[in-house]
Amino acid sequence: MQSSMLRSLVVAFLVAELSGDLQATPPSEKAGSVTLEAKPEPIAIDPTRSAVIIVDMENDFATKGGMFDRAGVDISGAQKAIPPIAKVLAAARQAGLKIVYLKMGYRPDLSDLGAIDSVNRTRHLKFGAGQKIQTPDGRESRMLIRDTWDTDIVPELKPQAGDVVIYKTRFSGFYQTDLDATLKKFGIKYLIVAGVTTSICVESTVRDAMFRDYLCVLLKDCMSEPIGHDLPRTNHDASLLNAEVLLGWVSDSEQFIKSLAAKASPALR
Repeated sequence: MQSSMLRSLVVAFLVAELSGDLQATPPSEKAGSVTLEAKPEPIAIDPTRSAVIIVDMENDFATKGGMFDRAGVDISGAQKAIPPIAKVLAAARQAGLKIVYLKMGYRPDLSDLGAIDSVNRTRHLKFGAGQKIQTPDGRESRMLIRDTWDTDIVPELKPQAGDVVIYKTRFSGFYQTDLDATLKKFGIKYLIVAGVTTSICVESTVRDAMFRDYLCVLLKDCMSEPIGHDLPRTNHDASLLNAEVLLGWVSDSEQFIKSLAAKASPALR
């Protein structure tokens, strides 16, 4: 009986949210904050307490000759996300937001890949983690190994002085990393999230961020998901729905840039 009632409540909540009948109360706008149009409702963010989180936009996931491309994974979506991400980064840097890059990468001996029978180890080894390759320009590299071409951020989004770059060994950027401590050091509360892949590393990071009371805004045109791309409803769509309903907010690069421009030029409000 209790299980049936719980299911009914969850279904009713989702129906109300998706129909627009249920609207959460967004954080109130304070002096210095900007309003970002988003779903399920606009959110007021404080640029001085905001960071742009770029998830795994590295050669292995978004460049021809990288691990995904070699495995036959469609990287066209990841490449399509590069231009809007570049625009977001330019606007964010001009507005003084902190930029944080997350990179999936392992030690050369793979000692941080996981136990011999762990899912993380077995699945990444199937994709070729640790294998030697020749890069498109002829250099030798190794897939998903730190400080190699494979784990370099794609050239169009190259980190700049003052940006934070953090290696991670699991899908979530918070798992056994300094991400939480780094964000707290800079007084960050709002996370503007972009990168790949939407349903795996992006969503895993957003879930962990939400558990830690960060307010996350996912920029839907700045992320990509190869799983289910040929189906009517993709994992990309499902992850954005999860964020919109329970984990945070969903917006896009145009709205984010527009909100920062409005702060810089009050007459545009």
